[in-house]
Amino acid sequence: MRCFSTRHALLADVIIKVPQMAESINEGTLSTFLKQVGERIEADDEVASIETDKIDVAVTAPEGGILRELLVEEGDVVTVGQPVARLETGDEAERASSETAQTPKPFKEDGPATSAPEMASNPIAPSQAQAPSTSQEFHAPPEAQTSEGTTKQATQSDNATNYHAAVSHGGPSRFEREEKMSRMRKTIATRLKQSQNTCASLTTMQEVDMTALIAWRAKYKEEVAEKYGVRLGYMGAFTKAATLAAQEVPQMNASIDTDREVVTYRDYVDVSIAVSSPKGLITPVVRNTESATIVQLEREIAALAQKAREGKLTMEDLQGGNFSISNPGIFGSMFGTPLINYPQAAVFNMNSIMQRPVAVDGKLEIRPMMYITVTYDHRLIDGREAVTFLNIVKKYIQDPSRMLL
Repeated sequence: MRCFSTRHALLADVIIKVPQMAESINEGTLSTFLKQVGERIEADDEVASIETDKIDVAVTAPEGGILRELLVEEGDVVTVGQPVARLETGDEAERASSETAQTPKPFKEDGPATSAPEMASNPIAPSQAQAPSTSQEFHAPPEAQTSEGTTKQATQSDNATNYHAAVSHGGPSRFEREEKMSRMRKTIATRLKQSQNTCASLTTMQEVDMTALIAWRAKYKEEVAEKYGVRLGYMGAFTKAATLAAQEVPQMNASIDTDREVVTYRDYVDVSIAVSSPKGLITPVVRNTESATIVQLEREIAALAQKAREGKLTMEDLQGGNFSISNPGIFGSMFGTPLINYPQAAVFNMNSIMQRPVAVDGKLEIRPMMYITVTYDHRLIDGREAVTFLNIVKKYIQDPSRMLL
């Protein structure tokens, strides 16, 4: 008599793999597992997050089941198609999940509460206080003191963050903290240094009277919000003004390749807008700004900024861009000289609006003024073109109705 097992009919393993990413991205760092072994997950649930040079990529479950095994560790570099977890599916997995949910937890008598050591809110402790134990507060190995009373560095090799404590002779306790650089921060550092080393960067500036644009915004912002559901700001107007200026000064919308000895000119304008994300500065692209209205630009910029804050930008959102616009004025910057987003040839910079005394028709008046700057690659763009570009932007901002002609 033969016996047949039905286990394979009831139970199956599914391997969760690193998904296909953008064309130019083949690997990333598995930063976080979002599910635990033994946890029930559904199809398309996000199991892990992979950090690449520009964006985070979600690893999702192809079907529902029980997560049985993690095949890599957090912090590992993974490649497209690499297995990262094992999922148990089928009838038996369903039964195991149901039984686990119905099993009551054993009663545990409450014992005396054990208070955890508190982290000092101020890193500089009073001189009378005893120096905290680094091994307790920061989960690092105990520190060894020398006969002179100085404290050696405390490290823990398997932690992403290392803490250092130094105790002076009877003085306050001071602490230092080290964090491993993220892939995005490393990419930002590399590309900015590449820009600095490659481009012949030069900055020129102009000042703009914001009186007319402020009045224009005040007149139409409620109507635009009611009719289009868009909050009317200044970025849309400056993006449109810079676009029109770039069309009149085509070098600002071009790029240079000295290895091939060519300059590429474009009849379209794609603008990279610098926005802050939780992991650093990022520049999603607003495309075909030459054919968009100010309201359409405001809507698109707001949508990209929201995606950046939520970590939902795609590679398509970041690819391309002919020149960049940065607005450190929202942080209170009065004046700045940004670095070029290489291989682009220019970056236009907005700053804060400040009340300043200016001469108007021979009289002294207090006006809302803004400094605008453009940093450009002098290998391609001459000073005349850069100054002309800023003057055209100024013309449109000081008379916004021109942008509607």
